[in-house]
Amino acid sequence: MSNAYTDPQFMASKEARPLRILSEYIEPRTRLMQLNVHNGLIFWGSARLRPHDQNPVANAVDYYGEARDLARRMMRWTMAEHAHGEHYYVCTGGGPGIMEAANRGAADVNPELSMGLNIELPHEQGTNAWVHEKLNFNFHYFFMRKFWFMNIAKALIIFPGGFGTMDELFEMLTLIQTGKQPRIPVVLYGHDFWRRLIDFDVFRELGLIADDDLRLFYQANVVDDAFEFLTDALDGRVPEGAKRQA
Repeated sequence: MSNAYTDPQFMASKEARPLRILSEYIEPRTRLMQLNVHNGLIFWGSARLRPHDQNPVANAVDYYGEARDLARRMMRWTMAEHAHGEHYYVCTGGGPGIMEAANRGAADVNPELSMGLNIELPHEQGTNAWVHEKLNFNFHYFFMRKFWFMNIAKALIIFPGGFGTMDELFEMLTLIQTGKQPRIPVVLYGHDFWRRLIDFDVFRELGLIADDDLRLFYQANVVDDAFEFLTDALDGRVPEGAKRQA
């Protein structure tokens, strides 16, 4: 008779779910410690946005190209400014679209700084080719994947996206607002998209959030602006509370 942990049927059972959850905590923790990874620049955005010449939306902004460019510039900055053990890593959900663009931008500079936290989904998701093999993590449980995003996050850059991106954005803002997550710079990229999607001032006008909560994020519309804000904030040159662009 085999040991329980070597029995695939048991390990895949409902009863063994706590063991599977625990494994998604212990294995990433062990690997990240071994690789000395603790500074993540988290890029979130749609899996459906493709390079500009492949985008089915006429006259669409090239969010793919701009995400790649911003990730590339952030990697050049960290390679020039930080010692080996203090480098920032581009970390995405590991899939296509904006995730691919950011990983690709990181790999343009240093493939070893390109990380992906992939999730098992019935469609859309699949690890893109620019995630480094040592930094390719695969998750079954969304909440464990989110835990690791938040655990290493030193900045958050959010491009246009769908339900998943909105879920991640508001969960992170809630954690920062309530003090459960350390204050980090948060960039919402793409003025037109965010203006059309969410009128953040309505929350404040109805007394649902405080005035200062609108300073939890910064809105940028071009790569130069996002890059300047992020590097200033990460270098400690921006006072607490991000300035907000309308």
